[in-house]
Amino acid sequence: MDEDFIDAAGLLCPLPVLKARKRLQGMAPGAVLAVRADDPAAVIDMPHFCTEAGHELLSAEADEIPGPKGPARVYRIRRGG
Repeated sequence: MDEDFIDAAGLLCPLPVLKARKRLQGMAPGAVLAVRADDPAAVIDMPHFCTEAGHELLSAEADEIPGPKGPARVYRIRRGG
């Protein structure tokens, strides 16, 4: 399976979502993008972005390494098609 990664730790809303949107546009349908983010708003923004854009949020798991802004999560998103 095709999988890509963005480390958006340290970036605040809306940058993690904007970076994810841009990267997903260049990926094939069904490909998976992992986005690491420590913005507290990402917990709401990532699922909302996926629903609105037609992508599937596969998981949102805590990362053991904190980001500069605090606890980080890794969001795995499957590109819709």
